[in-house]
Formats: sequence, C-alpha cells, structure tokens
Amino acid sequence: MNSEKETFQHKNIAKKSLFYRFSQFVGFLLGARFFVAALLTFALYVSTFFLFNQEESLRKFVFDFKVHGIIFCTVLTILAGGIINQFYDFEKDHLIKPFRTRIQSFIKQKYFLYAYVTLSVLSLGVAWFISHKVFVFFVVYQFFMWFYSHKLSRILILNNFTFVCLTLYPFFGMMVYYETFSMKLFLMAIFLFLILLCIDLVKDTLTRKVDETFGYTTIPNFFSKKTTKTVIISLLIFTMGVSMKLILKTGILGFMSYYFSGGLFVMVLCIYLLLNYSRKSKVLALSILRFWVFAGIIAMLLSGIEGNL
Repeated sequence: MNSEKETFQHKNIAKKSLFYRFSQFVGFLLGARFFVAALLTFALYVSTFFLFNQEESLRKFVFDFKVHGIIFCTVLTILAGGIINQFYDFEKDHLIKPFRTRIQSFIKQKYFLYAYVTLSVLSLGVAWFISHKVFVFFVVYQFFMWFYSHKLSRILILNNFTFVCLTLYPFFGMMVYYETFSMKLFLMAIFLFLILLCIDLVKDTLTRKVDETFGYTTIPNFFSKKTTKTVIISLLIFTMGVSMKLILKTGILGFMSYYFSGGLFVMVLCIYLLLNYSRKSKVLALSILRFWVFAGIIAMLLSGIEGNL
C-alpha cells in the first residue's frame, strides 16, 4: 500500500517538474519574442532573395554562408533585444499582458539577463568572424536595441520612430550589402515604415493609461484622442498615396501589384474602424494592419516564385 502511494507521489512530482520545465521553456520563448524573431527571419530570407538579390541564383544564395551568417546574427540580436525589452517593461507588461508575464515568472529575471548577454556576445562573435564592417553594424544595432528599451521608449515621438527604425534596420543592412537601390525599393520601404508606425500608434492608444502610469510619454497620452486619431488617419491616407505611386509609377507586377491594390481597401477599412472610439474597433484595426504586414511577406514570396518560373 505504501509502495503504491510512494509511486503515485513520484509520478505527481515528475509531472509537476515536467510542467515547470515546459513553463520555463515557453516563458523564455515569450520573453525573447521568439515568434516575432521567427517572422522577421522569414521576412529577411524572402526579401533578401526575391527583392535585394538581383544576380545570384538560388544555388549560389543557398551556399552564400556570409548572408546566412548575417541573418543568424540578426536573429540572435532580435532575441536579445526582446529579452532586454521585457526586462525593462516587466511591470508594464504585468498589467498589459498578464498571461505572458505569468508564464515568464517561472524563470528568474537574472536568467533572462544571462541569456541576453550570451545571445549578444554570440551574435557579435559571429559578426566579427564574417567581417569588421558587419561587426560594427551589429554593435550599433545592439546598442540602440538596449538604448531604446532603457531610455528612448519613454520619450515622446522618438519611441515610435526608433521602434520602427530598429524593426527595419536589418532589411536596410541587406539592401546595402547587395547594393540594391531603386525608386521601387525606396517606396516599398516608406510603405512598410508607415504601416509599422500606424501599428505602433494604434497599440499605444490601447495601452494609454498603463503607459501614463509607468512614465511612458506617448502620442495618445500626451495629446488628445482627437489629435491622435487625426495623426493615425493622416498616416494611413499617406500610405494609400505611396501604394498608388507604387502601382502607377514603378510598374510593379504580379502578386505585389495585387497586394498594394488590395492595401487601398485595407487602409480605408482601418480608417473607418478608427473613426469609431470603441476599443473593439481599435483592436480590430490593429489586427488587420498586422495581418497585412504578414500578407505582404507572402505576396513577396509568391511574386518572387512567379518571376522565377
């Protein structure tokens, strides 16, 4: 009888231990923004091969270990940036994202810091092995990742612009690496910049009170609701103008032309939703804009495959 009871207790302890380890693993993935990093990695590979790379064949691209090394360093830096950001925003996230912070609580904050240092050093080590220029590129990237989390995320307007610039920084690096410059790429970069800026501003409207409580000066908690709405809608209208310019002036074809044409209707829908002051409308507009960024990656992939057939 005692033997059966002890066996049952051991099984319970094993289950709890397994659950604890699994919770730690999930907590680390969420803390490091692993899923965001995975999406950015996918976007980097798609844009690098189908947009920036104009000369290399697929075979040469697959065996271009320098490019893979740069993207690997980017992924490590993004993961490190996610960790340091959640370290500084832990109290704020506790109110905004209670489920995620609950999962992250299974890991002590010091272990997140150890992971941050390890990922940063590993990224810089690989970058140094590739070239000194790549090393400098990632030193700058990592510094501003940290500085954004430490200081810039609390400063009006700078917080939004820095966040978007840091998101686009790796894509700019790949464009410079391949020396691919054109009006089409410039307009596409502006389009993506504006979409990401709108996403960040809409997100700030949803966290306005929490941001104000923890000392984050954002456009929604510094200006009136009407002014904030005007700014976001103006940016969406400007984004529509960039889309029309891409369609009419650059001769963009295939799935990308459908994407930018469809984007006009998406922007109109988001403007309609944002004219409503309800939280539900803002959440829906935010979800649509985020989905449209992902749809752009897929459209680029399909357009690239179509062009290579």
